[in-house]
Parts: sequence; structure tokens; C-alpha cells
Amino acid sequence: MSAPLTPALLDRAAHACELCGATDGLAGLAVPPGDGADHTVVACPTCVAQVEGGSALDAKHWFCLQDAIWKDVPSVQVVGWRLLKRLGGETWAADLLDQVFLEDDVMAWAQAGLVAEEADAGPTRVLDSNGVELKDGDSVTLIKDLDVKGAGFTAKRGTLVKGIRLGDVAEHVEGRVNGTAIYLKTAFLKKVV
Repeated sequence: MSAPLTPALLDRAAHACELCGATDGLAGLAVPPGDGADHTVVACPTCVAQVEGGSALDAKHWFCLQDAIWKDVPSVQVVGWRLLKRLGGETWAADLLDQVFLEDDVMAWAQAGLVAEEADAGPTRVLDSNGVELKDGDSVTLIKDLDVKGAGFTAKRGTLVKGIRLGDVAEHVEGRVNGTAIYLKTAFLKKVV
């Protein structure tokens, strides 16, 4: 959602995107709930499109959050925290999220907006490599050999995984392979019908 881009906001942002540092095409990005300059982030078109959901999150682009999340601007902290939650499947994002400390009122603001975003989006659907919806208890097969780090074996293509469990991240499910509980990327799974 766009917000007015005032000279005071541009000065606060040093005429650059407060998230990634880009300087072209800057716009005001409203950070709900609330309005006004304190609830606005100066952002470039790439950041705006990804924050608003117009395009998929590019994890490489969001490495910039490693700097942005530490800014003293609450609205930037809120957007950064929400993006890190959405990027939870990325190890670096989860690690950074564990390090971040937000004041109680800023954390409440960040969580309130995340709850609203999730309600607007509806329930998250977990899909296999063919776009078929997965549910708890389904059986899947692997469509590719996968090295299981830390377990010392390779899960072979065609391996049947019974009774999967869905997690918090739509791109991963939990299952047992060779008696070991592991997380599997849904992009490498095919539902057994």
C-alpha cells in the first residue's frame, strides 16, 4: 500500500531505500496497522513489489535485511521482521530473526500486521512438485536423490516417505527416511495417490 513520500521521509532515509539502499524510483510504503510518516518506509520498486506480494520473495535480494533490521526506525524494523518471518525457510533469515530484539511496542506492531497479512492470504497450502496439495499423513516419493546432511546417507529417488507432517514453512515437510526424521523440500516430492 503506497503512502505519501514527504521531504522529511526522504531526508530520514538519506534519499535511498531504507531496506536495500537503492536510490531509483523511491516511494512511500505504508506499514499497517496505522498511518502517517511514522508508519511509512521509503522503498524502491523492487522492495515494494515483494513486500506487497506482487512478486515472489527473492531471498538473495533480502540479504540487505542483515543491515536494515538494525536501523533505529521502527517502521523499517517492523517490515524487516515480517520479511524475515516470510523467509523462515532460509537458514540465514532464521538465524538473523533469532538475533533480532524489538521493543515490546514495535514487536506488537510487527506481529499485528503479520496476523492481518496471514488472514488476508487465507490458509497456506503446501504443494508437491506437481502442484498437488499435501496434507498431514500423506505419503510421497522423492523425485531426486537427496544428500541428507548430518545423517551420512543419500535418500534415493523413488524412496517412499509415509505419514509426512506439515510444518510452519510451506516449502518443507517432515518425514522419516531410513528411520531418520528429516525435513524435505516439497519441490523434490511427488504425492502418492
